[in-house]
Amino acid sequence: MLAISLGAGAADTNSIVWQTGSERVTADVQGEQLWPLLEDIAHQTGWHIFVEPDTDRTASTKFKDLPAGDALKMLLGDLNFALVPQTNDSTRLYVFRTVMQNATKPVVAAKAPRRVANELLIRVKPGTDIEALAKSLGAKITGRLDKLGLYRLQFTDAAATDAALAQLKNNTDVSAVDYNYILDLPPAVQPVSSANLPANVAAPLSLQLNPPGASGKVVVGLIDMNVQSLGAQLDKFILPQLSVAGDAPASTDITHGTAMAYTILEAISQVSGGGTSVQIQPVDVYGGNASTTSWNVALGIQAAVDGGANVLNMSLGSPGDSTVLDAIIKTALADNIVMFGAAGNTPVGTPTYPAAIPGVVSVTALAQPGQLASYANYWSGDNLALPGTSFVLFGGQVYAVQGTSTSTANASGVFAGTQAANAVTAAQIIARMQAKFPVPVK
Repeated sequence: MLAISLGAGAADTNSIVWQTGSERVTADVQGEQLWPLLEDIAHQTGWHIFVEPDTDRTASTKFKDLPAGDALKMLLGDLNFALVPQTNDSTRLYVFRTVMQNATKPVVAAKAPRRVANELLIRVKPGTDIEALAKSLGAKITGRLDKLGLYRLQFTDAAATDAALAQLKNNTDVSAVDYNYILDLPPAVQPVSSANLPANVAAPLSLQLNPPGASGKVVVGLIDMNVQSLGAQLDKFILPQLSVAGDAPASTDITHGTAMAYTILEAISQVSGGGTSVQIQPVDVYGGNASTTSWNVALGIQAAVDGGANVLNMSLGSPGDSTVLDAIIKTALADNIVMFGAAGNTPVGTPTYPAAIPGVVSVTALAQPGQLASYANYWSGDNLALPGTSFVLFGGQVYAVQGTSTSTANASGVFAGTQAANAVTAAQIIARMQAKFPVPVK
């Protein structure tokens, strides 16, 4: 049995519990759109779901312990559906307005969040004795950021972890507690032939470092993989590397962090006329590992802010919403830090974090003007849509990087370059960007 909260922005009571053994369903949904609803059903059941294009519905219903067929009638309302068992494959669900043969658009199941086994993240209120609290739970403190009251706890097994989570949620000394979610590596950067590329793509990026203007210095904190040298001219824009996950091993292969730094600088160049005072503070939250965690991202955000960053680029994400990471981001937002987050590279209508945390500007990707990229998340909370492909010149080779991580770097660069060159507020710049880079209707 698996209970999943439905789409962000729906009522707090929105939930479905689908008992896959007995195929009995309990639901309480109010104002839930069709696609997020079907994505969650696909995830819980493992069914292959197909929908007739341009079909939509808003579900509002509440029921308990209904058979699957009756549950679908309640959830889908006046839409037609056919549930077709398969001999050697998962059951197929077809949802349509006209005839079943027109249900051709596949629904991609929302990804389930992954987490570090037997770990919790906790933020406690000032004055709390964390040592005593951890001891009472039978936990070991494996990481700490005392000035924020942030700690990483390790337990002996899953049962002890879950029991501690339930207990800590009712502890008045605890302001936030959650699992430590895993964030996978961003999309790989691929070498491409420069033979068929426009001349300006293969040409070195030209950007002049200027003194900060009267509005103050703009520093973009790049929360990502390590950033390598981009050459003497562009390295002027890169502040000394910070790392919260250990040092990444030296490599001649371009990293995602390097590609994002280049993309940010290229976007700055396009809005600033070739000269800017903006600099990038790289923070490595991967340390050469195959994934990172909510803990490292939280540490990375704080390291960037402590390093002087007032804009943050987070070209990474997970379906896991960490309340502890939420709290750290809320603290940074209160200090007027502007944050951009990648919407995600799975074409689903469910949110990706930290992009979906309130206050973060969520950025999805365009394939061409007015058209979402086929891989792009289309969650209704996305704020901006920018080009999702960037070409990077590194070590004499042209590379391509694609994804909402790239669109996020483009957004960060546009914002930072504009802020450094103009005496306008952050809110005014964001409003202009929303008008220029709106999210197309899916």
